[in-house]
Amino acid sequence: KDPATNKYKGFDIDVMNELAKDLGVKVTFIPTEWKTIVSGITSNKYDVSTSVTKTAQRALVAGFSTSYYKYGTVPLVLKKNLKKFPTWDSLNNKNVTIATTLGTSQEAKAKEFFPKSNLKSVESPARDFQEVLAGRADGHITSSTEANKLVITYPELAIVKDGSKNPAVLAMMIDQSDQVWLNYINHWVEIKKSSGFFDSLLEKYKLKSL
Repeated sequence: KDPATNKYKGFDIDVMNELAKDLGVKVTFIPTEWKTIVSGITSNKYDVSTSVTKTAQRALVAGFSTSYYKYGTVPLVLKKNLKKFPTWDSLNNKNVTIATTLGTSQEAKAKEFFPKSNLKSVESPARDFQEVLAGRADGHITSSTEANKLVITYPELAIVKDGSKNPAVLAMMIDQSDQVWLNYINHWVEIKKSSGFFDSLLEKYKLKSL
């Protein structure tokens, strides 16, 4: 949300505005948190989510559209600690604290990648990277996309140069019982991919899909 205008803006907002335009409807954005985003779909709080990571756990109860973006997962630490934490394995240690944001797909991945580490979950609107900046955690993991933006915004942070892991895809989440709606969204995504709409957004927001 842009504090100057109090309106939402960004990649997902452009996607949803385009979808609403093609449907001939007005879009209403409903703020939510990661820990309740799935239940919001299953309880009909909203018709469709903005971009979320496809996971097997979420797919048990919610439907997903065709994907339109692929990213990797990378760890971030304080730049001054890069020599201390040069690799993924160096962060998997009983003396290391890894911050996560409650309800995110990264929280589940952290448990898998760092079984020996101490995991510290924070609840939205707090964020995991803030714990690293404050020195309350040694590192955290996030998408390669967000990581590239974080190190620009916060020069104190640095990406662990050990490669990305766990390639994942983004998609819209929909009520899995509404196959007509899901079918429309899937066709819409494919049409927009073919027309170059998503490519133009990636260029606009300086994003790079894997």
